[in-house]
Amino acid sequence: MLEDLFIPLLVVGLAEFGDKTQLSIFVLSSKTDKHISILLGAILAFLIVDGIAILLGGWIIYFVPILYVKIISGIIFICFGILFFASKNEEISEKYYFKNPFLLSFSLIFLTEWGDKTQIAAALFATKYNGLFVLIGVIIALTILSILAIYVGKIISDKIDRKIISKVAGVVFIIIGITFFLF
Repeated sequence: MLEDLFIPLLVVGLAEFGDKTQLSIFVLSSKTDKHISILLGAILAFLIVDGIAILLGGWIIYFVPILYVKIISGIIFICFGILFFASKNEEISEKYYFKNPFLLSFSLIFLTEWGDKTQIAAALFATKYNGLFVLIGVIIALTILSILAIYVGKIISDKIDRKIISKVAGVVFIIIGITFFLF
């Protein structure tokens, strides 16, 4: 019973550490002070995406073609990168792009996590272990990593000009988006 919780927690925690998801949350948290909204949006997205994967078990990879997921994810990252990079005025950027950080983080995580390695891992764990414990372990791991990303994003945004962060974030998001088309 404990392995049903701890094995997914450890594997997903290690697999997601430093992943595009944490980078996304880090960037979002460096652009707004509404960190709880970012965290709650991300957790809800993780619950839905990984919950569906766990319910469907190993079948999820047959329902959502990986090629389409990669293309959509790449486009989303590139679009966010262009928005971050092209923003000239921080007030305008924050007003329009971060009016609802909950919805922004939910959308970004929800749309880009389909077919991700952690979603597939969660689905596969659910074929061997108790699905509820797998979900709890996965969500605990992703929540801890999200909190770390938010904390680091807050620290960085306090020390570095937000315009510089926007430019760097834009470039990083565009690069991540391009990698979806390469691998």
